[in-house]
Amino acid sequence: QVQLVESGGGLVQAGGSLRLSCAASGIIFSINAMGWYRQAPGKQRELVARITSGGHTNYADSVKGRFTISRDNAKNTVYLQMDSLKREDTAVYYCNADISISSYSPSRDYWGQGTQVTVSS
Repeated sequence: QVQLVESGGGLVQAGGSLRLSCAASGIIFSINAMGWYRQAPGKQRELVARITSGGHTNYADSVKGRFTISRDNAKNTVYLQMDSLKREDTAVYYCNADISISSYSPSRDYWGQGTQVTVSS
């Protein structure tokens, strides 16, 4: 089985920073894109940032210039550095990864359990 385990959430004041980490473990043949999504109360889950296996990135307009996604392929880990946090960044953040467990099986999406990020004014 594949597991994604997130860490790094918490409570921070507006203008502050947090760094989220997500490590994939289990039977993994390859990891394609990895990303972070978030879901605020009463809202739909939305893409925050995504990074391909080759390092190409894309961001939601609302976080461009403030958040940075990166990955360590040797550790099967993706990071999200969040700077200049705003109250509207408050949400549960979910890690996502497109993973193949063998050379002959198609890849599929896996999700972490979510980590709460709360930004206070």
